[in-house]
Amino acid sequence: MADVARAAGVSQQTVSRVANGLPNVNEQTRQRVQAAMQKLGFRPSYAGRSLRDGRYHSVGLCVNDVTKFGNLSMIDGIASAAREHNCAITLVEMSKTEEFSLAEATRRMAALPVDGIIIGMSRMAPDFETFDPLPGIGTVIVTMYAHPRVTTVDSDHYGCSLLLMDHLFELGHEQIRYIGGPSFSVDEQFRRAGWQDALERKHIEPAEPLEGDWSANSGYEAGRYLAENDRTMTAIYAANDQMANGAIAALRDSGLRVPEDVSVVGVDDSLDDFVAHNELTTVRFDLHQRGREVFEHAVPEAGTAGKTVAIRIPGQLIVRHTTAAHRV
Repeated sequence: MADVARAAGVSQQTVSRVANGLPNVNEQTRQRVQAAMQKLGFRPSYAGRSLRDGRYHSVGLCVNDVTKFGNLSMIDGIASAAREHNCAITLVEMSKTEEFSLAEATRRMAALPVDGIIIGMSRMAPDFETFDPLPGIGTVIVTMYAHPRVTTVDSDHYGCSLLLMDHLFELGHEQIRYIGGPSFSVDEQFRRAGWQDALERKHIEPAEPLEGDWSANSGYEAGRYLAENDRTMTAIYAANDQMANGAIAALRDSGLRVPEDVSVVGVDDSLDDFVAHNELTTVRFDLHQRGREVFEHAVPEAGTAGKTVAIRIPGQLIVRHTTAAHRV
């Protein structure tokens, strides 16, 4: 800063004002200081700035696999909220295949320059019940499970199943088969529970669910199995859009019509960018709202930190052309 001040013929205070975008600097002086900054390769010291205002202007995000759609959508929503608050995201990826403890994720994040911690818990953490957040730093877990000492935020993965099942019931379907994601997935556990509870409330015995891995290929294999072994079904609920799309392809390859013979629904409303003329009936989540909720509870405004809450954001039923009334 002293070098820039000498080169521009101004005080260090003026350089500080320009570097921080503050007023009270005339335009000619501002341009002269910026030219000196560029020539000398000057950039503001964020370490020094954090000492002045007590903040790093960054939120820490810990996930276990950034390639999965759920985590990508979570990052997108949080990034949108962080951008609105002029903050960055510090990302740490834990094991892609194994569970990780909340204490370990917090320990790694707390060692970094972050103002808050967000943990995406796609698998149940072994220390979930006993976990205590670090005092003095906001912590949010993205999960459907409520925690007594930590705010949790997530889309309503149980409620989305009720929306889809009510839609299928209204169309006269009762034999509704389920293609789920991997059993370790927290989202899968709640979506499956919603499917099962909806059937049991109608006094319908749920058939054995099939397990996929969220991919279209696993949905295809499950759909082919059902087409060959269960001609009593009239509808399929696949726990994400990719598996639903795979199941539809398998049904059609087996000579069944969608939706005339079998109705199919999915979750996420994620196919528009990948499938031309997307016709899938699904549930859409407001991922940007979820990102804002997560960010604002992890990095609250001064004086707004509140009590621990569990926020569940409902989905929206999107009816397209893969569902139709059951033909008796």
